[in-house]
Amino acid sequence: MKISSNARPPRTALVRHAMGLIAALVAGLVLAFVRAPGVLVIQPARALAASLPMIGLVAAARRLANVLRVARARVLLGIFGLVPAAVAQDLSAGFQRMTVFADGDAQPAPVALFYPTRAPDRAVAMGPFTARVAMNGPAEPGVKALIVLSHGTGGSELGHSGLAAALARNGYLVAALRHGGDNWQDRSLLRRANGGYFVERPRQASRVIDAVVASAEWRDRIARDDRGPKVGAIGHSAGGYTVLALAGGRPDPALVISHCATSRAEDPVFCGVAASAGGDAPAAATPASAVELRDPRVRAVVALAPVGVVLAAESLAAIVVPTMVVVAEKDSFLVPRFHGLRLEPLAPQLRVERVAGAGHFAFMDRPGAPVPTEDGDAGADPPGFDRASYLRELQRVVLAFLDDAIR
Repeated sequence: MKISSNARPPRTALVRHAMGLIAALVAGLVLAFVRAPGVLVIQPARALAASLPMIGLVAAARRLANVLRVARARVLLGIFGLVPAAVAQDLSAGFQRMTVFADGDAQPAPVALFYPTRAPDRAVAMGPFTARVAMNGPAEPGVKALIVLSHGTGGSELGHSGLAAALARNGYLVAALRHGGDNWQDRSLLRRANGGYFVERPRQASRVIDAVVASAEWRDRIARDDRGPKVGAIGHSAGGYTVLALAGGRPDPALVISHCATSRAEDPVFCGVAASAGGDAPAAATPASAVELRDPRVRAVVALAPVGVVLAAESLAAIVVPTMVVVAEKDSFLVPRFHGLRLEPLAPQLRVERVAGAGHFAFMDRPGAPVPTEDGDAGADPPGFDRASYLRELQRVVLAFLDDAIR
């Protein structure tokens, strides 16, 4: 039976129309006022309102549901007591290269840049490692902070690509440098006298920070406040020492000499590497212990299985930068009680985490071919340790730490 134009519609129809109107208005407000990252606003609220007489209330609600699906904005309606949920970012890790030059006899530093982009990524083989990145993808207009990443002795800028890419997908710009004179091609820095090795590594990292924050491409993208650009640092092994020095840790090479004189048998790999240092370079005019290496721009530090024995106790106690030290339980390259765990009683303000069953190279991407080191293949792990699973957990922990420390 047809209903005449002046007849009252059934109650169920009224309810449906009222619910459609409420849904359209509330969601229209969300589209009008929510501007969270990653939300694609396809249909503004005013345009939707204008279309209501044409398409009807129920159709408008259906149209709005489609708009929200297309926009992929996972928003809980925060009006009238509800809270916005996290919005999908849909970011990939972009990848570019740059070279940082320095005056004097300092070597140029190749740098791998990982940054947020919306370009599609793919697996890219880079030497023995594979990174999932968008090569030269256009960068997002802003990043949370710059994170400088320092590899271990004899390493490369690509050994921690998984961690760097994960940070980039979550809004960080990561500058992973190849340390001049201490990489897979060149170990000459180890022969610097008077602790020159321990001076030059942090200086190289600071020069990379200088270059990136000054570059035309990145200086306006890096988040800043009244203290300047937001910067953090991550390092592994000798890189862990490097970033602790940026936080204020002061090297005292005499500590290495005394340590290896008494504990070489218990820390044989580290002391074997240390024995090759300082052989053919002239004495430095200023000893390493008297050089200021702290970089006040660095606001957070993550030191993974760091060289710890070289750091002066009083300097560790004075570190105020939020710092997380991660120690591998079965590290035979840097025996924990002499290195990472040594820091815990000397600097109780540092956060020290232990990784059960992990070896020294647990923090690196697993290479696709053998990578020989003074402590065996960098791709090998202690029996029963699942590196792939742990690296995913490491990404989560490091991201949470940086998000909290760099605000």
